[in-house]
Amino acid sequence: MGEELAGLQKLYEMVMEFVVNYSFQVVGAIIIMVLGFIVAKKLGNLVSAFCQKRNMDVTLAKFFGNVVKMLVLIFVLIITMGKFGISIAPFIAALGAVAFGSTFALQGPLSNFGAGITIILTRPFTVGNTITIQGVSGIVKDITLTSTILDTEDGEEITIPNKHIVGEILHNSFANRVVEGSIGIAYHDNPEQAIEIINQTLEQFPQVVKEPSPQVGIQEFADSAITIGMRYWVPTNHYFQTLFQVNQQIYKNLMDANITIPFPQQDIHVKDLPGHLQGEPCQHG
Repeated sequence: MGEELAGLQKLYEMVMEFVVNYSFQVVGAIIIMVLGFIVAKKLGNLVSAFCQKRNMDVTLAKFFGNVVKMLVLIFVLIITMGKFGISIAPFIAALGAVAFGSTFALQGPLSNFGAGITIILTRPFTVGNTITIQGVSGIVKDITLTSTILDTEDGEEITIPNKHIVGEILHNSFANRVVEGSIGIAYHDNPEQAIEIINQTLEQFPQVVKEPSPQVGIQEFADSAITIGMRYWVPTNHYFQTLFQVNQQIYKNLMDANITIPFPQQDIHVKDLPGHLQGEPCQHG
């Protein structure tokens, strides 16, 4: 019993000594941390709002806001550690050693991070643009430091690591996507009439963008038909829906105008053959 009381007494004295010696430092550190978080958040939001007012891209504005917030938090952490008399020099040295040792293991994430900064600073595309990269296409939903997220018309979400975007061939059609198609008509039909019908059909669809205007004309003279080509722009999230509806309506309107859509055909001409090839017996010497 006496040993337990002695242990409690010793613990009490240690606690009291800590409170007497470090109470003000602890309270001060807590106050500094709380105020630091508040100031960092406010300052980061202020920088983001300022950048957006200057018509800067939303992604780039958020990036600058987060950088400022992180710098303020690092500064607050250094001050807080100083309150306890902790030197940051050993931590910086240890951090450098860890960073050097993990460089090879983090090549993938670090390359994504570097590519993300490049995308944010150079802005080859922004949120809301339609891009095609690495064989996939979609509307840019978000751009982070490690990846770019696309939305498709089917409601799918595609995540592309940023290192697979920088340095690759990138197609950016902004808010819309081009529809390219063709249809063949018979040579005895009037191509000007067919072009006019297709133009009128496209005008019936509000999804078809008026600027740039649709392009319709003779694409080529094929073996069995005159090929009419068409190019028009539609919002990316209505691409396939509009494509199917437009094709169906073009077919219907051409049929109503008695314009023939021919199928591939070949004419075979049989010439007179020599007598022995027409069934006459051959004489052998």
